[in-house]
Amino acid sequence: MKHLLYISIFLTFTFSNCKIKYSLNGAAIPIEAKTVSVAYFVNNTTLGNASISQKFTERLKDVISTQTNLALMKQNGDLQFEGSITGYNIAPVAIQVNDRAALNRLTITVKVKYTNKFDATKNFEQDFTNFENFESTQAISSVEDVLLKEIYRKITEDIFNKAFNNW
Repeated sequence: MKHLLYISIFLTFTFSNCKIKYSLNGAAIPIEAKTVSVAYFVNNTTLGNASISQKFTERLKDVISTQTNLALMKQNGDLQFEGSITGYNIAPVAIQVNDRAALNRLTITVKVKYTNKFDATKNFEQDFTNFENFESTQAISSVEDVLLKEIYRKITEDIFNKAFNNW
C-alpha cells in the first residue's frame, strides 16, 4: 500500500511539470501561455465589402476564445495573431456549352503571422486560402455573407490547427 502511495505521488509530480497543456479539443497550448491577442486583419484587396476585415477578425477571436481557456487581450498576448486579407477573387469554375459560367467561386486568402512568446519554433507566417462555389445566376451581393461565413469557418479552423495542433 505504501509503494502505491509513493508511485502515485511520483507520477503526480512527474506529469505536473509538463510544458504543454491540452484542451478538450486536443489543442496543445504552452502551459505558460495565459493570454492571446488577435490584431485587426486589414482588407488589402480591391474587392469585397468594407466589413470583411471586421467579420474575419471577430470570427478568429471567437474560435480561439471558445476552444481555449486563454484570456483575449487587445495586444501583446503571450500568443499573438496578426495579418491581413490579401485575396478576394470571384472566378467562373464550371463553363456551360454556351460559354457561360454555371458556377462561380469566391476565394479568400488571409496572410497570418503567429507569434508564440515561449517557443519561437512554433512561430509562422503563412497564407491560408479557401473558397465556396455559388450559382452564376446569383449576385455576389445576395450570397456573400453566407459564403464568407463558411470560408471564414474553414480558414480559422486551419489557422487554429496550425497554431495549436501543429498541422
